[in-house]
Amino acid sequence: MFAPFRALLVAALVAYSTLGSAAVIGTNIPALPLTADRIHTLPDADQPAWHRYLAQSRAKSAIDHATLADELKAAGLSAPLIPAQGRAVPLNQPAAFWSGPAAARIADCLVSFQTPAGGWNKNTNQTTAPRRVGERHGYEAGYVGTIDNDATITQLRFLAQALTAAGQASARATAWRAAFTRGIDYLLTAQYPNGGWPQVFPLEGRYHDAVTFNDGAFVNVLTLLRAVAAGRDEFAFVPAELRTRAAASASRGLDCLLASQITVAGRRTAWCQQVDILTLAPVGARNYEMPSQSAGESAGIVLFLMALPDPSPAVVTAVHAAAAWFQKTPLRDVVFKPAPDGTGRKLLPSPGAGPLWPRYSELGTDRPLFGDRDLTIHNDVNEISAERRNGYGWFSDSPKRTLDHYTKWAKFHPAP
Repeated sequence: MFAPFRALLVAALVAYSTLGSAAVIGTNIPALPLTADRIHTLPDADQPAWHRYLAQSRAKSAIDHATLADELKAAGLSAPLIPAQGRAVPLNQPAAFWSGPAAARIADCLVSFQTPAGGWNKNTNQTTAPRRVGERHGYEAGYVGTIDNDATITQLRFLAQALTAAGQASARATAWRAAFTRGIDYLLTAQYPNGGWPQVFPLEGRYHDAVTFNDGAFVNVLTLLRAVAAGRDEFAFVPAELRTRAAASASRGLDCLLASQITVAGRRTAWCQQVDILTLAPVGARNYEMPSQSAGESAGIVLFLMALPDPSPAVVTAVHAAAAWFQKTPLRDVVFKPAPDGTGRKLLPSPGAGPLWPRYSELGTDRPLFGDRDLTIHNDVNEISAERRNGYGWFSDSPKRTLDHYTKWAKFHPAP
């Protein structure tokens, strides 16, 4: 493990493991970005691939910024236009929709919002009008593509559906196919040498560089690449060469996913929302998201692993270990709901309620953890600020659904 990072992580864990039942039991430590200095700490044989990756990221970032600067100059703008805020593109549509004018119009808009690097931004209305010259590609930031909040993945799935319904001959289809190919190439280029994916590419720094499982980002990429590699249904048009590359990328990604499962005292447990780029050790993200075991993300990961046909012994081992962790960590006889005193949501006694899992559990002890915007880590959700208590999902019941599926899956896949 990278020594300075390890020292910081150990210090944080010791801080909030030794303060007993105090309201503030530690301080979150921000994740480290990918830098040339960090790459220099790797074994000599591993460094070239990482240096190439970092150089490519910087080159694509420079092109992104230069493209926007050129557009602003051509349009006589002193500042970029800002697109409207919006949600992910609509995928759940009736069959007739995909061959109609609405799908074609949205596909055209999506092509216009693709970044020069090949990805798409998030939380942006990309469906009602084409992007304007000098307009940012995203509501929240500039030319930054991401896999966060279903971005890039949903745009690629939409284009594939529209392209398949429209056929291959039209000029529109040619543009959609080119954008789809660039988007898949974007995902392959964004993949780290160890098989992981950052939340944002080109790299933006901070926790955005971490290998990201949060909100299903990593699983969404793997699921898409496996579907592309299979070349069935709406992906039947994908050329064999691109399918082969997608398959190889998905295989490396699965290896990284399995390697990122947390091990405590020699036993595998669950996954963190994000892990360090180089060490795959749990790291924090936003101020209130600390290194920990994350029940919700882990539940989604296990569902993905159980859906794999002919799972390898490594996959089977990972699933059984995670299921055992889910089985020993639920909270019972409590609910998280608005308190009678009007102070917002709180964890309250409720006999017979549950099971409920905390979003974050401490490494080594499994006790629930809760963070606040000032980087403080708490062991009681009722003692964090009202803003964070009411504005974040601190508990999940998704492991229950995963365990229900696991009961059936385990009959066909006994532990090795």
